[in-house]
Amino acid sequence: MAAKTATTNPPEAFKVNTQMCPRYEKAASILGKRWTGLIIRALMDGPRRFNELLKMVELVSDRLLTERLRELEAEGLVERTVYPESPVRIEYSLTPKGQAMKSVVDAMQAWASEWIDLEGAPADSEYGH
Repeated sequence: MAAKTATTNPPEAFKVNTQMCPRYEKAASILGKRWTGLIIRALMDGPRRFNELLKMVELVSDRLLTERLRELEAEGLVERTVYPESPVRIEYSLTPKGQAMKSVVDAMQAWASEWIDLEGAPADSEYGH
């Protein structure tokens, strides 16, 4: 008699619903990209210039920040405003659609403040949580 081989299929109770809401899935894919959440958070307090964002999101490269800003602009979350001055000034700000993410960002910060421990970091963040 042949030996039974273990099945690689998980039991029904552990299967992920692949028909999950596509809007939720899209939102999670936007926020799940590296640096995107931090960029959105940095823009919550108002318009920022590119170099300000580079300083606020410390480890992101110029190239990747440019890429993420373009993606967020394409999603309608960020707008780029060019001021025809000398030298030209460019600012990035959240659109109303981007500002509507404030409750999501605040909820994520509250959850992180309560549940995420970082070695050597105080329990309360610099953001007042």
